[in-house]
Amino acid sequence: MSRPSAKSRSAARLAAVQALYELDMSEATPDAVMVDILRERWTAAAAESAREDGIDDTDMVEPDSELFTDLVRGVVSRKAEVDAIADGSLTGGWKSDRLETLLRAVLRAGIYELLAMPGVPPKVVISEYMEVAHAFFNEGEPSLINGVLDRVAHILREGEFGVKKKGVQGDAG
Repeated sequence: MSRPSAKSRSAARLAAVQALYELDMSEATPDAVMVDILRERWTAAAAESAREDGIDDTDMVEPDSELFTDLVRGVVSRKAEVDAIADGSLTGGWKSDRLETLLRAVLRAGIYELLAMPGVPPKVVISEYMEVAHAFFNEGEPSLINGVLDRVAHILREGEFGVKKKGVQGDAG
């Protein structure tokens, strides 16, 4: 079996953020949201967007379902830990529960990936979630994502950067 493409993995990250947002906004179960996103909304939205752009919908990239599932289930199961790391990385006395729901979903997915997927280089994680943030936000939110994920990466992946930055609190283990 071949490794999923970079585009498929990017699509999985975007879909995971959408699922995490929906989980925060509803009483739905993770499994119900994942099925809805992958089987119903993602496919229909991608096909409609492709038609509007004059693209053959057979060229649309399906999200890597394994990464999507791992991200959503992982964030849900380790939410307290992920939020503690986010809280320790935000500046100015901010806590993650004060952030806009979608922004919090992007941070949770990025922090979880840094925490639980050591095979993905931290610069890739940061870059991918910056792209997700740019898909939804036009102001300073992508910069906030960049700053928080960079701080978290320097702590959780210290050996990959060389110098440990201070300021991240929370249980990273």
